[in-house]
Amino acid sequence: MNSSEMVPGRPKDECGVFAVYGHEEAAKMAYFGLYALQHRGQESSGIVTSDGVHMFEHKSMGLVPEVFSEGTLNDLQGHIALGHVRYSTTGSSHIANAQPFRVQYAGRSFAVAHNGNIVNALQIRSELENSGSIFQTTMDSEIVLHLIAKSFKLGLEQAMAQTMAQLRGAYSMVVMTEDGIIAAKDPNGFRPLCIGRLNSGYVVASETCALDLVEAEYLREIEPGEIVVINGQGLKSIPSGIESRKSQCIFELIYFARPDSNVFGQNVYLFRKRQGELLAKEFPIEADLVMPFPDSGNYAAIGYAQASDIPFEMGVIRNHYVGRTFIQPSQSMRDFGVKVKLNPVKELLRDQRVIIIEDSIIRGTTAKTRVHTLREIGAKEIHMLVSCPPHRFPCHYGIDFSTRGELIAAQKSVQEICDFVGLDSLGYLNIDYLDQASHIPKEDLCFACFNGKYPVPIDQKTSKYCLE
Repeated sequence: MNSSEMVPGRPKDECGVFAVYGHEEAAKMAYFGLYALQHRGQESSGIVTSDGVHMFEHKSMGLVPEVFSEGTLNDLQGHIALGHVRYSTTGSSHIANAQPFRVQYAGRSFAVAHNGNIVNALQIRSELENSGSIFQTTMDSEIVLHLIAKSFKLGLEQAMAQTMAQLRGAYSMVVMTEDGIIAAKDPNGFRPLCIGRLNSGYVVASETCALDLVEAEYLREIEPGEIVVINGQGLKSIPSGIESRKSQCIFELIYFARPDSNVFGQNVYLFRKRQGELLAKEFPIEADLVMPFPDSGNYAAIGYAQASDIPFEMGVIRNHYVGRTFIQPSQSMRDFGVKVKLNPVKELLRDQRVIIIEDSIIRGTTAKTRVHTLREIGAKEIHMLVSCPPHRFPCHYGIDFSTRGELIAAQKSVQEICDFVGLDSLGYLNIDYLDQASHIPKEDLCFACFNGKYPVPIDQKTSKYCLE
């Protein structure tokens, strides 16, 4: 369960994709793969399998262990599987929008699972509906199958290439047929998607932590604009023919990916530690202890503490048993929903100068509540350092950031945010230091949520976010 769950004002996850080809227990492998990717989506879970002739599926709202049982997994027959965990970035939170999405066309069965956000989805959908297409969901993912169907006479591989030529935005997706899978990534490579070897078969996953759990050997990241076909003939890479330019999402490294994953060629744990080390270089502060609000700032806090030689402490303790069935507090108890998850160690923090390391401040209301709690128990000084620049612009490529009007850094200066949250000082890691932490060329990263420079143009009339 991700730290954003039950905490208002935190970024919401996108989706996680996991596919298996050539394993006799493909459904169970997919189950464990999705379990490892649960942090990427907690609304719905689904698996579609194939025995080479017929497809089988099971999906529902809820977490992976809530949706699947031994019985449902045994009913999902076959050596091919495609799984998905979802948080809705496009399309409402409803069982009809749960993925993988499956259809039948021209005597064939297809299923698709998608991570990202197709920014011209509404335009394409309107054009398809005007030409007679009927849609079953509100997902942007469904348009992929409609576009494939329109070009299917060219063969599945060329149909995928033709489809990609019409899509704009972020998509790391897997399309499954009765006898194989096709994985593809948008030409900018916004979202991660990697390939692994599992015995004599293959797996495709949003993050390497899923490969680790099923004991698959990591092979490589799928390249921007690449199409990978996996079937009985093995694995084949096909260029889409679309000009590619890397715009890999820096927030995958900062926040979304699990720390034990490798994303875009970077180990996430070590990246976050380097963020903390660079924060210590940019903001040397005299203090008694360094702490995170678990789990968001844990690894950057370790890096800051080690670089500054200030003790690292877990000043607040996370309650790991706050689940989906937790009864929401009433309006008169509005702060209780935040406090129930994290509780401060009063004796540790009283009369201490504290540095809190955070990975982001989105609306600022959650940070304000937590800082107020530390003030109440007697912390002498409270400084907060954020391991990235201020979020001033919404994301259009698969992260459910607020509209710009709700992003506190788009409305207030750093000093005004500091005053609002109730801090003695506030600092954000600058974008050049953030770039240094990644070891990825700056031109290969997307910083749009910080600087508003969107790699793929956004149509203001059709975007679900407002930039004003």
